[in-house]
Amino acid sequence: MRSIARGLVAASLALAASAAFAADKPVIGIVSISATEANNARYILGAKKAADELGYEVNVVDAAGSADQANAAIQNFAQLGVYAIVDMVFPFSSIGAGLDAAKGANIPVVTWGGGLGGSVAATNGSGGPMVVPVNELMLKNMDGKGAILALTYHTGEVCRNREIEFDKAVAAFPDIKVTKNEVRIPGYFEDGAQYANAWLAGNPAGGGNLAIWGCWDDPAIGAIGSLRAQGRDDVKVYGVNGNAQALENIKNGYMTATAWQDSFTEGYNMVKMLKEIRDAGANWQPKAVEVPAVLVTKDTVEAFLTEHPDAIK
Repeated sequence: MRSIARGLVAASLALAASAAFAADKPVIGIVSISATEANNARYILGAKKAADELGYEVNVVDAAGSADQANAAIQNFAQLGVYAIVDMVFPFSSIGAGLDAAKGANIPVVTWGGGLGGSVAATNGSGGPMVVPVNELMLKNMDGKGAILALTYHTGEVCRNREIEFDKAVAAFPDIKVTKNEVRIPGYFEDGAQYANAWLAGNPAGGGNLAIWGCWDDPAIGAIGSLRAQGRDDVKVYGVNGNAQALENIKNGYMTATAWQDSFTEGYNMVKMLKEIRDAGANWQPKAVEVPAVLVTKDTVEAFLTEHPDAIK
């Protein structure tokens, strides 16, 4: 199966890239952990807007949560001689083979949430700082006691870093019981709902302060489906990224808070920086170019949407 997947990735890349090269446009290869997930999709739209302005072509490969497919895609992009490669969420430590291939071809690799390391030239969308205000609000609301269901994901660097911040925050509250469950990509909505069902069975209403924490919005949104099906309005739900569904759930009172990530601007800014990276060559110094997140709650969502009307589309 793995060899078939790699072959399909290679074939799709060859077709798309050959068409782009025929048009004499530099090609930006984007390798996404889940191209259809809302925050990933917004980043790609931002990257495409910047590419259009610069006269570049964008070629996106959805690695469907597989580091093996991500490495294969980056290696294929390197073989095709693209202008630059964007790694979306896979940690630099998981794409070593791809980074080596790109370095050998003198093609810069930047990451969105994948961190700085190896031969990565730049990063943004780092997960840790974005979740801090969500953690702080959640723990304030819990008043030092209760239970949390944490929906985690270890393949992506963003979720790893958010979980580290979560662990640091709850360590100061020994009377809060934490249950962790790992979701899949694809399958995060379903997993969020399934894990919530099991956790709710052991945490009946009236048993204390209860919260569900998602390392990004979608697993938490899956859990909301279970809460609504069971008529449970005693559980506060927290996510990160601020996708349209999360904002709608906050407006309607089903989600407590999220941290809105301006992934469109992150994608736009990163592609705009690629020429600078290429021109600097060996003199380029790796750096993070972060865009701050915005905490959104029931009290602030209307004002937020007035300022950012496109966020809910």
